[in-house]
Amino acid sequence: MSDAPNAPGAPSAQGPLSGLLVVDLTHILNGPFASMLLSDMGARVIKVEEPGHGDDTRTYGPFVNDKSLYFAFVNRGKESIVLDLKKDEDREVFFNIVRKADILTENYKPGTTKHLGISYEELSQINPRLIYASSAGFGQTGPLASYPAYDTIVQGMSGIMLDTGLPNDPPIRVGTSLSDLCGGIFMYSGILTALHAREKTGKGAHVDIAMFDATLSFLEHGFMAYVATGKAPPRLGNRHPSIAPFDTYQAQDKPIVIAAGNDHLFSELCKAIGRPELTSDPRFTSNEGRETNNPALKAEMEAALQKQPAEYWLKTIHEAGVPVGPILTVAEAVQHPQTAARNMLIEAGGLSMPGNPIKISGFDDPKVRPAAPELDENGASIRAEFSKG
Repeated sequence: MSDAPNAPGAPSAQGPLSGLLVVDLTHILNGPFASMLLSDMGARVIKVEEPGHGDDTRTYGPFVNDKSLYFAFVNRGKESIVLDLKKDEDREVFFNIVRKADILTENYKPGTTKHLGISYEELSQINPRLIYASSAGFGQTGPLASYPAYDTIVQGMSGIMLDTGLPNDPPIRVGTSLSDLCGGIFMYSGILTALHAREKTGKGAHVDIAMFDATLSFLEHGFMAYVATGKAPPRLGNRHPSIAPFDTYQAQDKPIVIAAGNDHLFSELCKAIGRPELTSDPRFTSNEGRETNNPALKAEMEAALQKQPAEYWLKTIHEAGVPVGPILTVAEAVQHPQTAARNMLIEAGGLSMPGNPIKISGFDDPKVRPAAPELDENGASIRAEFSKG
């Protein structure tokens, strides 16, 4: 572990990962998201950036006060040093950091680190305890290992785009960078798993994460349907593929979400909307029947729901004990009291951004966190600290 958890530029807050030193070679989104979680949890993260403009996302909008929100959202709390890994002097600084590091994260195209002489095989020789985490579109092995990928490419190839949207619509990208973020979450969890193993073995490991694998593992019902039938499932829009009623339903003024996951909840829902006779309708007496006759069930429900506005039904159905919720805009979700109660709107460097969803008792969850660094902001102090091995 690093012997300088509170070195210049390092977060002062003590988290469950305090004392760990991370060398962060990641860029864009999926890798920086993983290393940001490490930073949020108290690890010291030194972000190594290339000369020029550094991480590409420093040039991506939207911008607030000339700062990229794209960069700021996933690089808060880190330190920045610019190193040219093709120059001997900078390589020496880099290797000195690696000798003291616990973790290295990278999301280069497979083969790049070997070309630069900084592969796991090479760095583990100078630091056998190093957890070396790689994330790529398709991982380090397989016929597509060298295939370049961004989030939308992986979404398209994973099956999730053809599993999303209404039946007759064209393929739809999930409305966030799901493959990037899934890859980042698995990268973070893989690192922590390897750290736990190191406590037993004393040895580091290479963590190999593929965005494709990560997205495939999130297919859930689509994958189940394929295993059950041998065919790709049809797109269902907002419907649950095996439970009914479990969908969006149009009230008098706007749609709401209702999820009645069993016979009891269906019975309570029918009473709440003034249609208790639906529970004895032969088409709807079982979940299988409700699923088979879902279009007819939805029509019956919406005929009742359209007699009152959404707010009325949200209150009435909730009081009946049936899961129900509004469909919020991003602004409404961000401003929701639940968001504030869970500290999911924080500030870093004067910018509002999502908080950390991992809450652990005994450790602070700060409302204000350290800002993302300026390019090479900590370069001089890091060079001084690691000028010698």
